[in-house]
Amino acid sequence: MGNRKGCKPRGIEFWRGAVERLQAGESVGDVAADLGVDRRGLGRWRTRLAGRTTDPMRERQAGLTQEVARLKQALAEKVLEVDFLQGALHKVEARRQGKTDIGAKASTTRSGK
Repeated sequence: MGNRKGCKPRGIEFWRGAVERLQAGESVGDVAADLGVDRRGLGRWRTRLAGRTTDPMRERQAGLTQEVARLKQALAEKVLEVDFLQGALHKVEARRQGKTDIGAKASTTRSGK
């Protein structure tokens, strides 16, 4: 089964015909069994002939790498935002403390009145 050592190599026309059968609706298992080829090999040829020359695992890794980069960027932006807000809060607290006398009670809002 398949294209092992000692077996006659199959040409691109052979694989095109096999892929056309898949596109016509036949199952991968049926076509592979009928032609005496490996299902995975048939799947690879279907991918190649569809114009996708890259390995699906590489495509997945590239997508995950892009997602990691996007998430790192989003995290960096959030860290900067938090740092900015903490700095602003410290400035507001420092101004508030500068307006009171030493030992004076801190101002609070009146509730319920």
